[in-house]
Amino acid sequence: MDKQNISVGLDIGTTKIVAMIGRKNEYDKVEILGLGRAKSLGVHRGVVNNITQTIQSIQQAVQEAEAAASEKIEDVTVGIAGQHIRSLQHSDYITRPNSDMVIDEEDIDRLINQVHKLVMLPGEEIIHVLPQEFKIDGQAEITEPIGMYGGRLEANFHVVVGQVSSIRNVGRCIKSAGLNLEGITLEPLASANAVLSREEKEAGVALIDIGGGTTDLAVFKDGIIRHTAVIPFGGGVITEDIKEGCSIIEKQAELLKVKFGSAWPGENKDNEIVSIPGLRGREPKEITLKNLSKIIHARVVEIIEQVYVEIKNYGHEEQKKKLIGGIVLTGGGAQLKHLKQLVEYITGMDTRIGYPNEHLAGDSDEDIASPLFATAVGLVMDGLKRQERKKKEAIEEELVVENEAEEMPEQEAIAPEPIKERRSFLDKLTERVKDFLDNAE
Repeated sequence: MDKQNISVGLDIGTTKIVAMIGRKNEYDKVEILGLGRAKSLGVHRGVVNNITQTIQSIQQAVQEAEAAASEKIEDVTVGIAGQHIRSLQHSDYITRPNSDMVIDEEDIDRLINQVHKLVMLPGEEIIHVLPQEFKIDGQAEITEPIGMYGGRLEANFHVVVGQVSSIRNVGRCIKSAGLNLEGITLEPLASANAVLSREEKEAGVALIDIGGGTTDLAVFKDGIIRHTAVIPFGGGVITEDIKEGCSIIEKQAELLKVKFGSAWPGENKDNEIVSIPGLRGREPKEITLKNLSKIIHARVVEIIEQVYVEIKNYGHEEQKKKLIGGIVLTGGGAQLKHLKQLVEYITGMDTRIGYPNEHLAGDSDEDIASPLFATAVGLVMDGLKRQERKKKEAIEEELVVENEAEEMPEQEAIAPEPIKERRSFLDKLTERVKDFLDNAE
């Protein structure tokens, strides 16, 4: 099988680590060849806090995926998230030395590099600089300035900031697990690619990815990402509350949440009771489902309210910034019963559950199309996109070499300039992390 067309997504979460192998089929859909998952032991709220355990979990997930796909995994695309990620809005401008020349890639790169000089808190680094809209000589709302004339080029940016040590730790785990880091992607962006349609991104939509340790938010409007946030609470905190509130062990609390949990207390009758076996000869415990859903409800409301504050920070209440597409819930936490209704009740926005099945091949396993694997599917898609881009660049370079080899002057005059695609800062970050790891040996 052609190694080139295979991509591996590695989702390093707080509760689970997922390795997913996929490739594009002839209908341009993603076909999942293998899936491996392992319990994540060395990650807390999206941040690696035990390198050895994380390496073991990665190796376990990778081996499982390799066995399922009968493929050897070498390169992986990894997602980064965690409580250290934050975002801010920033405006900047450059004055061009020659306004008679059209604006090109270099001008935009110069402007983006200027944003990178922003002073950050110690240990923090800019991960992602996303231009929102441009202004040329005061003319606003320009989405694509390349090819236009102008002296002063300014833009609004969405800047994503994270702790570089956390990202390097992830890179270290991957390298020690015997893998190559092919690419780094922000997890909310990966999930968004997997579950949102282009129409939703145009209309305006908030993606809420409820994981085990964190809840990620990504807001899109007019097809551009406008706001991102990471809230340091997720499904794990709900399990913790059940454990404390019902005086039971964590494993039982998790099972209770998954099997009988509901985010809406009114759904359960007072006489519905679950009996939980006691520890080592102790009496079994009886828990009413009404109490269980009250505990869950209290924590879920807190998480949703924090997310809603972030949606308001973006400016959803302004007419121009209204999110017509409403909210899309994904991640393992989105499987909680009656969560959709509760989110609609708190925010007053249309809500749906996001399944990553839109881009998957028709014969995919139902389990893979679960919100649980949205990030992993998004990472596989991102890896495939990156490979296509590299292939395209290689072909363009060959064309240029061929044109240079033929020394006919007319030919040289017609020789097309290769359209260089601007490398994303995440590609550059991947390279920086790789260099750091190579030099740190």
